Amino acid sequence: MGTLSIRGCDYLWLVKAGSSRLNANRKEINDLNVFPIPDGDTGDNMYMTIRSGCDYAEETESLGIDEVASSVSHGMLLGARGNSGVILSRIFAGIAKGLAGAREADLEIWKNAMLESVSEAYSSVATPVEGTILTVLKDAVRYACSASNTSFEEFFADLCDETERSLDRTPDLLPVLKDAGVVDSGGAGLLYILTGMRDALSGYKGEDEQNETKSVQNGKVDLSAFTEDSILEFGYCTEFLLRLQTSKVGSVPDFDESVIRDYLQSAGESLVFFRDASIIKAHIHTRTPGNILNACQKWGEYLSVKIENMTLQHHENHMEKKIVNGPRKRYAVVAVASGKGIVDIFKDNGVDYVIEGGQTMNPSAESFIEAFDSVNADVIYVLPDNSNIILTARQSAELYDGSDVRVICTKSIGSGYAVLGSVDFSGPVPDTVVSEAEAIAADTVAGMVSTATRNTKDAVKGDYIGFSDGDVLCDSSDRSEALISLCAALKAGDYDVLIVFKGAGVPDAEADALAARLQGIYSNAEVVFCDGGQPVYDYLLILE
Repeated sequence: MGTLSIRGCDYLWLVKAGSSRLNANRKEINDLNVFPIPDGDTGDNMYMTIRSGCDYAEETESLGIDEVASSVSHGMLLGARGNSGVILSRIFAGIAKGLAGAREADLEIWKNAMLESVSEAYSSVATPVEGTILTVLKDAVRYACSASNTSFEEFFADLCDETERSLDRTPDLLPVLKDAGVVDSGGAGLLYILTGMRDALSGYKGEDEQNETKSVQNGKVDLSAFTEDSILEFGYCTEFLLRLQTSKVGSVPDFDESVIRDYLQSAGESLVFFRDASIIKAHIHTRTPGNILNACQKWGEYLSVKIENMTLQHHENHMEKKIVNGPRKRYAVVAVASGKGIVDIFKDNGVDYVIEGGQTMNPSAESFIEAFDSVNADVIYVLPDNSNIILTARQSAELYDGSDVRVICTKSIGSGYAVLGSVDFSGPVPDTVVSEAEAIAADTVAGMVSTATRNTKDAVKGDYIGFSDGDVLCDSSDRSEALISLCAALKAGDYDVLIVFKGAGVPDAEADALAARLQGIYSNAEVVFCDGGQPVYDYLLILE
Protein backbone atom coordinates (compact mmCIF):
# COMPACT_ATOMS: atom_id res chain seq x y z
CA MET A 1 0.00 0.00 0.00
CA GLY A 2 2.94 2.33 0.55
CA THR A 3 3.57 5.26 2.87
CA LEU A 4 0.49 7.41 3.45
CA SER A 5 1.92 9.95 5.92
CA ILE A 6 5.29 11.07 7.24
CA ARG A 7 6.33 12.37 10.65
CA GLY A 8 9.10 14.73 11.66
CA CYS A 9 11.66 11.96 12.06
CA ASP A 10 10.72 10.60 8.61
CA TYR A 11 11.16 14.02 7.02
CA LEU A 12 14.60 14.51 8.55
CA TRP A 13 15.63 11.05 7.39
CA LEU A 14 14.50 11.89 3.84
CA VAL A 15 16.46 15.15 3.84
CA LYS A 16 19.55 13.36 5.17
CA ALA A 17 19.22 10.73 2.46
CA GLY A 18 18.99 13.48 -0.16
CA SER A 19 22.07 15.12 1.34
CA SER A 20 23.97 11.82 1.19
CA ARG A 21 23.10 11.21 -2.45
CA LEU A 22 24.09 14.77 -3.34
CA ASN A 23 27.36 14.41 -1.44
CA ALA A 24 28.26 11.23 -3.31
CA ASN A 25 27.82 13.02 -6.65
CA ARG A 26 28.84 16.60 -5.94
CA LYS A 27 32.05 16.44 -8.00
CA GLU A 28 29.98 15.48 -11.02
CA ILE A 29 27.74 18.48 -10.36
CA ASN A 30 30.76 20.76 -9.93
CA ASP A 31 31.98 19.63 -13.35
CA LEU A 32 28.71 20.71 -14.99
CA ASN A 33 30.12 24.19 -15.17
CA VAL A 34 29.08 26.20 -18.20
CA PHE A 35 32.23 28.30 -18.14
CA PRO A 36 35.45 26.49 -19.12
CA ILE A 37 37.58 27.30 -16.06
CA PRO A 38 38.03 25.34 -12.82
CA ASP A 39 35.50 27.33 -10.79
CA GLY A 40 32.59 24.89 -10.64
CA ASP A 41 31.30 24.67 -7.08
CA THR A 42 27.54 24.19 -7.43
CA GLY A 43 27.69 20.71 -5.94
CA ASP A 44 29.77 21.87 -2.98
CA ASN A 45 27.50 24.85 -2.34
CA MET A 46 24.31 22.81 -2.46
CA TYR A 47 25.75 20.07 -0.28
CA MET A 48 27.07 22.40 2.41
CA THR A 49 23.72 24.19 2.44
CA ILE A 50 21.60 21.06 2.90
CA ARG A 51 24.11 19.54 5.31
CA SER A 52 23.80 22.66 7.46
CA GLY A 53 20.05 22.11 7.57
CA CYS A 54 20.50 18.50 8.67
CA ASP A 55 22.98 19.46 11.39
CA TYR A 56 20.76 22.24 12.70
CA ALA A 57 17.74 19.97 12.96
CA GLU A 58 19.62 17.01 14.46
CA GLU A 59 18.04 17.38 17.90
CA THR A 60 14.49 17.98 16.65
CA GLU A 61 13.59 14.71 14.97
CA SER A 62 11.22 13.73 17.77
CA LEU A 63 9.09 16.80 17.09
CA GLY A 64 6.25 17.34 14.66
CA ILE A 65 7.04 17.60 10.96
CA ASP A 66 6.30 21.32 10.99
CA GLU A 67 8.96 22.01 13.62
CA VAL A 68 11.50 19.68 12.02
CA ALA A 69 10.95 21.27 8.61
CA SER A 70 11.29 24.73 10.12
CA SER A 71 14.58 23.76 11.78
CA VAL A 72 15.92 22.30 8.53
CA SER A 73 14.92 25.50 6.75
CA HIS A 74 16.62 27.76 9.31
CA GLY A 75 19.78 25.68 9.23
CA MET A 76 19.92 25.86 5.46
CA LEU A 77 19.26 29.58 5.60
CA LEU A 78 22.32 30.07 7.82
CA GLY A 79 24.48 27.68 5.83
CA ALA A 80 23.44 28.79 2.35
CA ARG A 81 26.38 29.30 -0.02
CA GLY A 82 26.34 30.60 -3.57
CA ASN A 83 23.31 31.22 -5.74
CA SER A 84 22.47 27.53 -5.93
CA GLY A 85 22.63 27.18 -2.14
CA VAL A 86 20.40 30.19 -1.56
CA ILE A 87 17.79 28.91 -4.02
CA LEU A 88 17.96 25.45 -2.43
CA SER A 89 17.42 26.98 1.00
CA ARG A 90 14.34 28.78 -0.31
CA ILE A 91 12.98 25.53 -1.75
CA PHE A 92 13.09 23.99 1.71
CA ALA A 93 11.75 27.20 3.25
CA GLY A 94 8.71 26.80 1.01
CA ILE A 95 8.29 23.20 2.13
CA ALA A 96 8.42 24.35 5.76
CA LYS A 97 5.85 27.04 5.03
CA GLY A 98 3.52 24.47 3.51
CA LEU A 99 3.94 22.13 6.50
CA ALA A 100 3.24 24.80 9.12
CA GLY A 101 0.88 23.56 11.81
CA ALA A 102 1.09 19.89 10.82
CA ARG A 103 2.22 17.29 13.33
CA GLU A 104 2.54 14.87 10.43
CA ALA A 105 1.79 15.18 6.73
CA ASP A 106 -0.41 13.12 4.46
CA LEU A 107 0.06 13.27 0.70
CA GLU A 108 -2.30 16.20 0.21
CA ILE A 109 -0.46 18.33 2.77
CA TRP A 110 2.85 17.28 1.25
CA LYS A 111 1.77 18.24 -2.27
CA ASN A 112 0.74 21.68 -1.04
CA ALA A 113 4.13 22.04 0.63
CA MET A 114 5.91 21.16 -2.61
CA LEU A 115 3.85 23.73 -4.49
CA GLU A 116 4.88 26.30 -1.86
CA SER A 117 8.52 25.36 -2.53
CA VAL A 118 8.12 26.42 -6.16
CA SER A 119 6.63 29.80 -5.22
CA GLU A 120 9.30 30.45 -2.60
CA ALA A 121 12.15 29.50 -4.94
CA TYR A 122 10.95 31.75 -7.75
CA SER A 123 10.40 34.67 -5.36
CA SER A 124 14.02 34.42 -4.19
CA VAL A 125 15.38 35.45 -7.61
CA ALA A 126 14.80 38.97 -8.88
CA THR A 127 14.80 37.87 -12.52
CA PRO A 128 14.08 34.13 -12.75
CA VAL A 129 15.76 32.39 -15.69
CA GLU A 130 14.08 29.37 -17.25
CA GLY A 131 16.29 26.40 -17.95
CA THR A 132 17.71 26.42 -14.44
CA ILE A 133 16.92 24.62 -11.17
CA LEU A 134 13.78 26.78 -10.98
CA THR A 135 12.33 25.29 -14.15
CA VAL A 136 13.30 21.76 -13.17
CA LEU A 137 11.61 22.14 -9.78
CA LYS A 138 8.47 23.73 -11.25
CA ASP A 139 8.05 21.10 -13.96
CA ALA A 140 8.60 18.19 -11.58
CA VAL A 141 6.33 19.45 -8.81
CA ARG A 142 3.46 20.36 -11.11
CA TYR A 143 3.66 16.96 -12.81
CA ALA A 144 3.84 14.96 -9.58
CA CYS A 145 1.09 16.99 -7.90
CA SER A 146 -1.30 16.42 -10.82
CA ALA A 147 -0.49 12.73 -11.27
CA SER A 148 -2.77 10.02 -9.84
CA ASN A 149 -0.34 8.86 -7.17
CA THR A 150 -1.73 7.63 -3.86
CA SER A 151 1.41 7.08 -1.74
CA PHE A 152 4.64 8.91 -1.03
CA GLU A 153 6.56 6.24 -2.95
CA GLU A 154 4.46 6.84 -6.05
CA PHE A 155 4.68 10.63 -5.63
CA PHE A 156 8.47 10.61 -5.43
CA ALA A 157 8.70 8.23 -8.37
CA ASP A 158 6.66 10.69 -10.47
CA LEU A 159 8.63 13.62 -9.07
CA CYS A 160 12.03 12.14 -9.93
CA ASP A 161 10.94 10.94 -13.39
CA GLU A 162 9.82 14.43 -14.39
CA THR A 163 12.86 16.04 -12.72
CA GLU A 164 15.09 13.96 -14.98
CA ARG A 165 13.05 14.76 -18.09
CA SER A 166 12.99 18.48 -17.30
CA LEU A 167 16.73 18.45 -16.60
CA ASP A 168 17.34 16.93 -20.03
CA ARG A 169 15.36 19.81 -21.55
CA THR A 170 17.39 22.59 -19.91
CA PRO A 171 19.90 22.95 -22.80
CA ASP A 172 16.99 23.68 -25.13
CA LEU A 173 15.98 26.60 -22.89
CA LEU A 174 19.44 28.02 -22.20
CA PRO A 175 21.83 28.37 -25.16
CA VAL A 176 24.80 28.69 -22.80
CA LEU A 177 24.12 25.12 -21.60
CA LYS A 178 23.82 23.81 -25.15
CA ASP A 179 27.07 25.52 -26.15
CA ALA A 180 28.87 23.91 -23.22
CA GLY A 181 27.25 20.53 -23.84
CA VAL A 182 25.90 20.24 -20.28
CA VAL A 183 22.62 20.30 -18.37
CA ASP A 184 21.91 22.79 -15.58
CA SER A 185 24.10 22.00 -12.58
CA GLY A 186 21.59 23.21 -9.97
CA GLY A 187 18.88 21.08 -11.54
CA ALA A 188 21.22 18.09 -11.51
CA GLY A 189 21.89 18.66 -7.81
CA LEU A 190 18.16 18.79 -7.14
CA LEU A 191 17.70 15.49 -9.00
CA TYR A 192 20.24 13.78 -6.74
CA ILE A 193 18.54 15.14 -3.62
CA LEU A 194 15.11 13.97 -4.76
CA THR A 195 16.34 10.54 -5.88
CA GLY A 196 18.03 10.12 -2.50
CA MET A 197 14.73 10.91 -0.79
CA ARG A 198 12.85 8.56 -3.13
CA ASP A 199 15.20 5.67 -2.47
CA ALA A 200 15.12 6.26 1.29
CA LEU A 201 11.37 5.65 1.20
CA SER A 202 12.13 2.22 -0.25
CA GLY A 203 14.55 1.40 2.54
CA TYR A 204 17.82 2.27 0.82
CA LYS A 205 20.46 3.04 3.46
CA GLY A 206 22.21 5.80 1.54
CA GLU A 207 25.85 6.63 0.98
CA ASP A 208 28.29 7.33 3.79
CA GLU A 209 28.48 10.98 4.70
CA GLN A 210 31.75 12.84 4.58
CA ASN A 211 32.21 14.83 7.76
CA GLU A 212 34.40 17.67 6.62
CA THR A 213 31.53 20.14 6.60
CA LYS A 214 30.06 19.17 9.94
CA SER A 215 29.99 22.09 12.33
CA VAL A 216 31.63 20.02 15.04
CA GLN A 217 34.82 18.28 14.00
CA ASN A 218 35.45 14.89 15.52
CA GLY A 219 39.06 14.22 16.34
CA LYS A 220 41.81 14.79 18.83
CA VAL A 221 42.15 18.09 20.61
CA ASP A 222 45.54 19.74 20.16
CA LEU A 223 46.45 19.91 23.85
CA SER A 224 49.61 21.87 23.10
CA ALA A 225 47.53 24.80 21.82
CA PHE A 226 46.40 25.69 25.36
CA THR A 227 48.83 24.86 28.13
CA GLU A 228 49.04 25.51 31.86
CA ASP A 229 50.54 28.92 31.14
CA SER A 230 48.14 29.99 28.38
CA ILE A 231 45.82 32.98 28.66
CA LEU A 232 42.20 32.77 27.54
CA GLU A 233 42.57 35.32 24.75
CA PHE A 234 39.45 34.66 22.68
CA GLY A 235 36.90 33.25 25.13
CA TYR A 236 34.48 30.45 24.29
CA CYS A 237 32.31 29.93 21.24
CA THR A 238 29.04 28.85 22.83
CA GLU A 239 26.05 27.46 20.93
CA PHE A 240 22.85 25.92 22.20
CA LEU A 241 19.33 24.83 21.33
CA LEU A 242 16.92 25.78 24.12
CA ARG A 243 13.38 24.42 24.26
CA LEU A 244 11.08 26.97 25.90
CA GLN A 245 9.05 25.39 28.70
CA THR A 246 5.45 26.24 29.53
CA SER A 247 6.21 25.77 33.23
CA LYS A 248 8.81 28.53 33.03
CA VAL A 249 7.46 31.09 30.55
CA GLY A 250 3.71 30.45 30.63
CA SER A 251 2.23 30.54 27.14
CA VAL A 252 5.08 29.61 24.78
CA PRO A 253 3.41 31.09 21.64
CA ASP A 254 2.96 34.42 23.44
CA PHE A 255 6.45 34.51 24.95
CA ASP A 256 8.59 37.43 23.74
CA GLU A 257 12.04 35.99 22.98
CA SER A 258 13.58 39.48 22.92
CA VAL A 259 14.03 39.06 26.67
CA ILE A 260 16.56 36.31 26.00
CA ARG A 261 18.13 38.17 23.09
CA ASP A 262 18.60 41.34 25.15
CA TYR A 263 20.23 39.36 27.95
CA LEU A 264 22.63 37.61 25.57
CA GLN A 265 23.57 40.87 23.87
CA SER A 266 24.66 42.20 27.25
CA ALA A 267 26.52 39.00 28.18
CA GLY A 268 28.80 38.44 25.18
CA GLU A 269 29.70 39.25 21.58
CA SER A 270 29.05 37.97 18.06
CA LEU A 271 25.49 36.98 18.87
CA VAL A 272 23.52 35.00 16.29
CA PHE A 273 19.99 34.41 17.58
CA PHE A 274 16.92 32.78 16.06
CA ARG A 275 13.63 31.45 17.33
CA ASP A 276 11.93 28.50 15.65
CA ALA A 277 8.54 27.91 17.32
CA SER A 278 9.42 26.82 20.87
CA ILE A 279 13.16 26.38 20.14
CA ILE A 280 15.78 29.09 20.63
CA LYS A 281 19.03 28.76 18.66
CA ALA A 282 21.87 30.95 19.94
CA HIS A 283 25.55 31.40 19.11
CA ILE A 284 27.62 33.74 21.27
CA HIS A 285 31.25 34.46 22.17
CA THR A 286 31.78 34.77 25.93
CA ARG A 287 34.39 34.24 28.62
CA THR A 288 31.79 32.82 31.02
CA PRO A 289 29.63 30.26 29.20
CA GLY A 290 28.48 28.75 32.50
CA ASN A 291 26.84 31.99 33.54
CA ILE A 292 24.95 32.18 30.25
CA LEU A 293 23.75 28.59 30.43
CA ASN A 294 22.58 29.03 34.02
CA ALA A 295 20.74 32.25 33.19
CA CYS A 296 18.97 30.92 30.09
CA GLN A 297 17.79 27.81 31.87
CA LYS A 298 15.16 29.90 33.66
CA TRP A 299 13.28 30.06 30.33
CA GLY A 300 13.61 26.45 29.20
CA GLU A 301 15.69 23.30 28.99
CA TYR A 302 18.59 22.52 26.67
CA LEU A 303 18.33 20.17 23.71
CA SER A 304 22.01 20.54 22.83
CA VAL A 305 25.01 22.58 23.97
CA LYS A 306 28.41 23.12 22.32
CA ILE A 307 31.25 25.04 23.93
CA GLU A 308 34.63 25.45 22.23
CA ASN A 309 37.75 27.28 23.37
CA MET A 310 38.35 29.81 20.59
CA THR A 311 42.06 29.88 21.29
CA LEU A 312 42.12 26.28 20.07
CA GLN A 313 39.97 27.22 17.08
CA HIS A 314 42.33 30.06 16.27
CA HIS A 315 45.32 27.75 16.50
CA GLU A 316 43.74 25.02 14.39
CA ASN A 317 42.27 27.19 11.66
CA HIS A 318 44.98 29.86 11.48
CA MET A 319 42.15 32.34 11.05
CA GLU A 320 41.64 35.71 12.63
CA LYS A 321 38.77 35.64 15.14
CA LYS A 322 37.35 39.11 15.43
CA ILE A 323 35.37 40.01 18.52
CA VAL A 324 33.58 43.29 18.96
CA ASN A 325 35.64 45.77 20.93
CA GLY A 326 35.45 49.52 21.42
CA PRO A 327 32.66 51.97 20.59
CA ARG A 328 30.17 51.41 17.81
CA LYS A 329 31.22 52.91 14.47
CA ARG A 330 29.08 54.94 12.12
CA TYR A 331 29.92 52.76 9.11
CA ALA A 332 32.02 49.74 8.20
CA VAL A 333 32.95 47.79 5.07
CA VAL A 334 32.81 44.00 4.78
CA ALA A 335 34.29 42.39 1.67
CA VAL A 336 34.80 38.89 0.30
CA ALA A 337 38.25 38.09 -1.07
CA SER A 338 40.75 35.26 -1.36
CA GLY A 339 44.53 35.25 -1.62
CA LYS A 340 46.75 36.73 1.09
CA GLY A 341 47.96 39.59 -1.07
CA ILE A 342 44.47 40.65 -2.12
CA VAL A 343 43.16 40.34 1.42
CA ASP A 344 45.98 42.55 2.73
CA ILE A 345 45.38 45.15 0.00
CA PHE A 346 41.67 45.24 0.76
CA LYS A 347 42.38 45.83 4.44
CA ASP A 348 44.88 48.56 3.57
CA ASN A 349 42.15 50.20 1.47
CA GLY A 350 39.71 50.47 4.36
CA VAL A 351 37.91 47.13 4.58
CA ASP A 352 37.07 46.43 8.22
CA TYR A 353 36.43 42.70 7.84
CA VAL A 354 37.44 40.39 5.01
CA ILE A 355 35.48 37.16 4.68
CA GLU A 356 37.94 34.82 3.05
CA GLY A 357 36.24 33.20 0.08
CA GLY A 358 35.32 33.66 -3.52
CA GLN A 359 35.21 31.34 -6.51
CA THR A 360 35.00 27.70 -5.32
CA MET A 361 34.96 28.98 -1.71
CA ASN A 362 31.59 30.70 -1.35
CA PRO A 363 30.98 31.84 2.25
CA SER A 364 27.80 30.95 4.10
CA ALA A 365 25.13 33.33 5.36
CA GLU A 366 26.35 32.63 8.89
CA SER A 367 29.84 33.85 7.90
CA PHE A 368 28.33 37.16 6.81
CA ILE A 369 26.30 37.47 10.01
CA GLU A 370 29.39 36.88 12.14
CA ALA A 371 31.20 39.56 10.14
CA PHE A 372 28.33 42.01 10.67
CA ASP A 373 28.44 41.36 14.40
CA SER A 374 32.18 41.85 14.49
CA VAL A 375 32.38 45.24 12.77
CA ASN A 376 29.81 46.78 15.16
CA ALA A 377 28.61 49.63 12.91
CA ASP A 378 25.39 51.52 12.24
CA VAL A 379 25.72 51.10 8.47
CA ILE A 380 27.56 48.16 6.93
CA TYR A 381 28.52 48.14 3.25
CA VAL A 382 29.11 44.69 1.76
CA LEU A 383 31.26 43.95 -1.29
CA PRO A 384 30.53 40.34 -2.37
CA ASP A 385 33.06 40.59 -5.24
CA ASN A 386 31.60 37.56 -7.01
CA SER A 387 28.28 37.17 -8.81
CA ASN A 388 27.72 33.81 -7.13
CA ILE A 389 27.88 35.38 -3.65
CA ILE A 390 25.49 38.31 -4.10
CA LEU A 391 22.34 36.31 -3.28
CA THR A 392 23.91 34.96 -0.08
CA ALA A 393 25.02 38.44 0.93
CA ARG A 394 21.52 39.83 0.36
CA GLN A 395 19.89 36.99 2.27
CA SER A 396 22.29 37.60 5.15
CA ALA A 397 21.43 41.30 5.12
CA GLU A 398 17.72 40.45 5.39
CA LEU A 399 18.41 38.16 8.33
CA TYR A 400 20.43 40.73 10.23
CA ASP A 401 18.64 43.41 12.23
CA GLY A 402 21.55 44.83 14.21
CA SER A 403 22.63 47.31 11.53
CA ASP A 404 21.59 48.89 8.25
CA VAL A 405 23.31 46.46 5.86
CA ARG A 406 23.75 47.55 2.24
CA VAL A 407 24.98 45.05 -0.36
CA ILE A 408 26.84 46.66 -3.26
CA CYS A 409 26.65 44.68 -6.50
CA THR A 410 30.35 44.00 -7.07
CA LYS A 411 30.69 40.92 -9.27
CA SER A 412 34.47 40.57 -9.26
CA ILE A 413 37.57 41.37 -7.24
CA GLY A 414 38.32 44.01 -9.85
CA SER A 415 35.06 45.87 -9.30
CA GLY A 416 35.48 45.59 -5.52
CA TYR A 417 38.99 47.00 -5.74
CA ALA A 418 37.81 49.89 -7.92
CA VAL A 419 34.98 50.72 -5.50
CA LEU A 420 37.36 50.75 -2.53
CA GLY A 421 39.67 53.19 -4.30
CA SER A 422 36.96 55.59 -5.42
CA VAL A 423 34.07 55.70 -2.94
CA ASP A 424 33.78 57.73 0.25
CA PHE A 425 31.90 55.35 2.52
CA SER A 426 31.58 58.01 5.20
CA GLY A 427 28.91 59.83 3.20
CA PRO A 428 25.84 60.71 5.26
CA VAL A 429 23.28 59.14 2.88
CA PRO A 430 23.71 55.36 2.42
CA ASP A 431 21.53 55.31 -0.72
CA THR A 432 23.89 57.80 -2.36
CA VAL A 433 26.97 55.81 -1.36
CA VAL A 434 25.50 52.61 -2.80
CA SER A 435 24.45 54.30 -6.05
CA GLU A 436 27.89 55.79 -6.53
CA ALA A 437 29.61 52.50 -5.71
CA GLU A 438 27.44 50.44 -8.05
CA ALA A 439 28.00 52.92 -10.88
CA ILE A 440 31.77 52.54 -10.42
CA ALA A 441 31.49 48.76 -10.21
CA ALA A 442 29.46 48.65 -13.43
CA ASP A 443 32.03 50.79 -15.27
CA THR A 444 35.07 48.83 -14.08
CA VAL A 445 37.01 47.09 -16.84
CA ALA A 446 38.59 43.91 -15.56
CA GLY A 447 39.58 40.50 -16.86
CA MET A 448 41.01 37.20 -15.72
CA VAL A 449 43.29 34.49 -17.02
CA SER A 450 42.71 30.87 -16.06
CA THR A 451 43.02 27.34 -17.43
CA ALA A 452 40.30 25.90 -19.68
CA THR A 453 38.86 22.67 -18.29
CA ARG A 454 37.05 21.60 -21.48
CA ASN A 455 37.02 22.20 -25.21
CA THR A 456 34.53 24.82 -26.38
CA LYS A 457 34.08 26.89 -29.50
CA ASP A 458 36.31 29.55 -27.86
CA ALA A 459 38.85 27.49 -25.93
CA VAL A 460 41.01 24.38 -26.03
CA LYS A 461 41.17 22.21 -22.95
CA GLY A 462 44.39 22.85 -21.04
CA ASP A 463 45.03 26.23 -22.67
CA TYR A 464 44.99 29.54 -20.85
CA ILE A 465 41.99 31.72 -21.63
CA GLY A 466 41.47 35.42 -21.06
CA PHE A 467 37.93 36.51 -20.31
CA SER A 468 35.88 39.45 -19.07
CA ASP A 469 32.22 39.67 -18.01
CA GLY A 470 31.73 36.00 -18.91
CA ASP A 471 33.06 36.36 -22.47
CA VAL A 472 36.14 34.41 -23.58
CA LEU A 473 38.32 36.92 -25.42
CA CYS A 474 41.48 34.95 -26.14
CA ASP A 475 43.09 31.52 -25.91
CA SER A 476 46.77 30.59 -25.73
CA SER A 477 48.92 27.66 -24.72
CA ASP A 478 51.19 30.19 -22.97
CA ARG A 479 49.99 31.92 -19.78
CA SER A 480 51.90 35.16 -20.38
CA GLU A 481 50.68 35.41 -23.96
CA ALA A 482 47.11 34.95 -22.72
CA LEU A 483 47.42 38.02 -20.49
CA ILE A 484 49.02 40.08 -23.26
CA SER A 485 46.20 39.11 -25.65
CA LEU A 486 43.62 39.92 -22.96
CA CYS A 487 45.11 43.41 -22.53
CA ALA A 488 44.87 43.97 -26.28
CA ALA A 489 41.26 42.71 -26.41
CA LEU A 490 40.28 45.09 -23.59
CA LYS A 491 42.09 48.02 -25.28
CA ALA A 492 44.48 48.53 -22.37
CA GLY A 493 46.22 51.29 -24.32
CA ASP A 494 43.23 53.55 -23.65
CA TYR A 495 43.91 53.47 -19.88
CA ASP A 496 46.44 55.16 -17.65
CA VAL A 497 47.00 52.30 -15.20
CA LEU A 498 47.20 48.52 -15.64
CA ILE A 499 46.95 46.65 -12.33
CA VAL A 500 47.72 42.93 -12.36
CA PHE A 501 47.33 40.52 -9.43
CA LYS A 502 49.35 37.36 -9.95
CA GLY A 503 47.87 34.11 -8.69
CA ALA A 504 49.22 31.60 -6.23
CA GLY A 505 50.68 29.32 -8.91
CA VAL A 506 52.57 31.96 -10.90
CA PRO A 507 56.38 32.07 -10.37
CA ASP A 508 57.86 35.45 -9.48
CA ALA A 509 60.28 35.29 -12.42
CA GLU A 510 57.42 34.85 -14.89
CA ALA A 511 55.49 37.75 -13.39
CA ASP A 512 58.55 40.04 -13.41
CA ALA A 513 59.28 39.29 -17.06
CA LEU A 514 55.63 39.83 -17.99
CA ALA A 515 55.51 43.14 -16.12
CA ALA A 516 58.50 44.37 -18.11
CA ARG A 517 56.92 43.28 -21.40
CA LEU A 518 53.65 45.03 -20.64
CA GLN A 519 55.41 48.21 -19.58
CA GLY A 520 57.23 48.18 -22.90
CA ILE A 521 54.00 47.68 -24.86
CA TYR A 522 52.07 50.31 -22.87
CA SER A 523 54.85 52.83 -22.28
CA ASN A 524 52.42 55.69 -21.68
CA ALA A 525 50.69 53.84 -18.85
CA GLU A 526 51.73 52.72 -15.40
CA VAL A 527 51.92 48.93 -15.07
CA VAL A 528 51.55 47.69 -11.49
CA PHE A 529 52.04 44.02 -10.56
CA CYS A 530 50.91 42.77 -7.16
CA ASP A 531 51.22 39.36 -5.55
CA GLY A 532 47.55 38.56 -5.02
CA GLY A 533 48.03 34.91 -4.14
CA GLN A 534 44.51 34.17 -5.41
CA PRO A 535 43.44 30.64 -6.38
CA VAL A 536 41.74 29.70 -9.69
CA TYR A 537 42.80 32.84 -11.57
CA ASP A 538 46.44 33.01 -12.70
CA TYR A 539 46.12 36.72 -13.38
CA LEU A 540 43.53 39.35 -12.45
CA LEU A 541 43.66 42.49 -14.60
CA ILE A 542 42.13 45.86 -13.69
CA LEU A 543 42.24 48.84 -16.06
CA GLU A 544 41.93 52.38 -14.74
